Amino acid sequence: MGDDPPYPRELERDLTLRDGTRLRLRPIRPDDAPRLQELYGRLSRHTAYQRFFSIMKRLPPDWARMLADVDFQRRLALVAEHDVDGVPELVGVGRYEPTDAPDTAEVAFVVQDGWQDRGLGTVLFQEIL
Repeated sequence: MGDDPPYPRELERDLTLRDGTRLRLRPIRPDDAPRLQELYGRLSRHTAYQRFFSIMKRLPPDWARMLADVDFQRRLALVAEHDVDGVPELVGVGRYEPTDAPDTAEVAFVVQDGWQDRGLGTVLFQEIL
């Protein structure tokens, strides 16, 4: 797969939320697809609807794979992860993707309910731009 773009390690960083909580911010990777499904499973119906404009019992695996597969240039997603007993758990995602209109991109953000109102959405917004 020599055509795959290189993973942009320069976009990885640790961040501290305004309540002092430390998170890791990094570009999404294809192996994050199962973690995206887990994140979706932790979202309230309201939050899931705000992100996907529909209610699904679970995020379909093929959709999770598509969302986790970006080229880091035209399509980029950043994930925020928190260590839970040494295991990283996704708690937020910010992304952009081109639309069919010239010079136009769609942006989308989701922050797990328990992580809202701590400034994570603002960080994702600032970093994705």
